[in-house]
Amino acid sequence: MESQPNNPLHGKTLKFILESLVEYYGWEKLGKHIKINCFNNNPSIKSSLTFLRKTEWARKKVEELYLDIIDR
Repeated sequence: MESQPNNPLHGKTLKFILESLVEYYGWEKLGKHIKINCFNNNPSIKSSLTFLRKTEWARKKVEELYLDIIDR
């Protein structure tokens, strides 16, 4: 496995990233930042992970938002 010292997402699971965003924003604010149903209608980590793993554009948005909060 290659080392990726300059990749801030390296070693972070999608679950960890999502849990960090929910802790930081809460579901309501997260749903306003990224307008997807799994964040706005009866949200849960499990259902959101299922959707994000299947939906590339949504996962990218989640990763970008996570990078924003760790850069602050």
